[in-house]
Amino acid sequence: MKTNLRKYRFENGELSQQQLADMIGVSRQTIVSIEKNDYSPSVKLALILAKKFNITVEQLFELEEGDIDETR
Repeated sequence: MKTNLRKYRFENGELSQQQLADMIGVSRQTIVSIEKNDYSPSVKLALILAKKFNITVEQLFELEEGDIDETR
């Protein structure tokens, strides 16, 4: 899964990871992990992030080839 979180942070006042984390009530490390694709946020957190930037979850997170197992 690809994330556009960093892009939207910079497009919205060049928010630091810490500023964003404080705004939504998570740790800076959570933001770092999401941006590095080391952590997939819960649906709730994804919705909160999207709402913060006034965008859809699909604009913030994109599935990449191979994320969906077509054999199931």
